[in-house]
Amino acid sequence: MAVAAVAAGWWGAAAESPAVGAPRVEVEEVVYRFQPANNGAGPMWCSGSTCLVRAGGRLFASGLETLTNAAPLNNVRWLLFTRGEQGWRLVAADPAGRTREPCPLATFHDGRLFLSANPTRVEDRQAYGGPARPEVLEFDATHPERTPRRLLPQWQGEPAFTEHSYRSFAADGRHRELILFQNIGYTHAEWAFLDREGRWSAQGQLRWPWGAEYPKPQPIRVCYPDVALVNRAVFFCGVSDIVEPNPEWRAFKRQLTGRKWDYDFRRLFFTWTPDITREPFRPWVEIASREKTCGWITPGDLWVAPDGAVHLVWSERAIDERLRERFFPEAEQAYVLGYAVIREGRVVLRRELLHEPADGLRPGRARFHPAPDGGLWVVFHVSGRERDGRPVNEVRLGEVRDGRWVRPPMTVPLAHPLGDFFTATVRAGSPPAETIDLLGTRLDEANTIGYARVRP
Repeated sequence: MAVAAVAAGWWGAAAESPAVGAPRVEVEEVVYRFQPANNGAGPMWCSGSTCLVRAGGRLFASGLETLTNAAPLNNVRWLLFTRGEQGWRLVAADPAGRTREPCPLATFHDGRLFLSANPTRVEDRQAYGGPARPEVLEFDATHPERTPRRLLPQWQGEPAFTEHSYRSFAADGRHRELILFQNIGYTHAEWAFLDREGRWSAQGQLRWPWGAEYPKPQPIRVCYPDVALVNRAVFFCGVSDIVEPNPEWRAFKRQLTGRKWDYDFRRLFFTWTPDITREPFRPWVEIASREKTCGWITPGDLWVAPDGAVHLVWSERAIDERLRERFFPEAEQAYVLGYAVIREGRVVLRRELLHEPADGLRPGRARFHPAPDGGLWVVFHVSGRERDGRPVNEVRLGEVRDGRWVRPPMTVPLAHPLGDFFTATVRAGSPPAETIDLLGTRLDEANTIGYARVRP
């Protein structure tokens, strides 16, 4: 087997005594190593969902193994790992299917574990792409090595699914319900809802916002969304992902890259429904935009508070530097960690948790950690330079309240810093926890997925 499941490598907190109140690293381990599939996706590609959950009192992680006898795009298979006293071990793998993208996980509080798969229906292992068949695999968390039960979502009609699923997988762990979204081209996402009786009792389509303001009006495909399912209410927030809609910018980019395409990731959109089984999604709300200066937005996380408020976090880059001199020479570069609170579909608070100049810090992936005591932590990657010139490439953790830091971000003293990462989020059904579980790419070891447990 090409993958290496590794139980070795345990590190406690950093050797130096941490500052009072500083986050403490309790565990760092390698989960697995992989070979790049070169198919446009990778182990962290399903960024709005998660490949890490707590189920039945245990940790589970899904991963990818590149198949040497298959050509891209469908040239990987899913793997399932669990953590025990000796570290991580492989407990299941797809025995026959091939796919392109990572397979996110979800769980119920009763201990059931679910993996979202999207196997190709093409038998030719050298074929570039083709149709796919979404499925959900149900595992028993106490015996994950047993053959899982296969659940086939029921859709509205017969959607033409492919290996480019851009899917989102979320669970209401307490009420034992699931929702799966899967994109169809550039027009909409199909969704299917699994209720607490085990029935796919609702399904439909989420149509993308309409870009009437573009030179050529078109749907604005929304990708990499953060999705939450709470007592049948569904909350959905993702970023625009369409071919560059500005014809002048598109022509200029083509001169630079030689490609006919370049994608737009600069508008953050939100929608919701108070009951997925009864009510349609509400009109789209634009949360943030870097449209004027061809910037960049990366979704971070979404959390639904007990009072119903929806908290969002994301990162921004103000300008595409390649276009600056020609199209907006007076604009200033900035890097932002954005935060907003939404009630009943209306933005009631919007703040910048960080705002850094071109030569400052650059916030990357950000995740929420709602603590059992009611606190809300933000864990995020940051790179660049401090104001004193010190280079930075690390994970930081701070607590927010009302859009402001009540505990300013501090460095998480990881021996092996993570770049992009998942958490065992409540959006996938994991119960709230005192500690923060992280699964992500190690910056100091190529093609290595690591795990860390952090205590705020």
